[in-house]
Amino acid sequence: MIKKGLKVKVLIGKDKKKEGEVIEIDRLNNRAKVKEINMVKKHVKTTKEKKGGIISKESFIHLSNLKLIDEKAVKKTKVKK
Repeated sequence: MIKKGLKVKVLIGKDKKKEGEVIEIDRLNNRAKVKEINMVKKHVKTTKEKKGGIISKESFIHLSNLKLIDEKAVKKTKVKK
């Protein structure tokens, strides 16, 4: 099960074979944000507090496109016959 803070590998998409840490999970839509993966550009309007411009931020990736690679979270079991 993929949880916040675990290390994952991207299986499909423009960031294929890249690894990163999960920073946010959306359980209702089965999506996750991974640090430095699936970066998109967003245009931000100038306000009194913030300067506007084009910023890059992470976007969500579907959980089926991620593979858990964190050794602590994966437990290997032997099947005896």
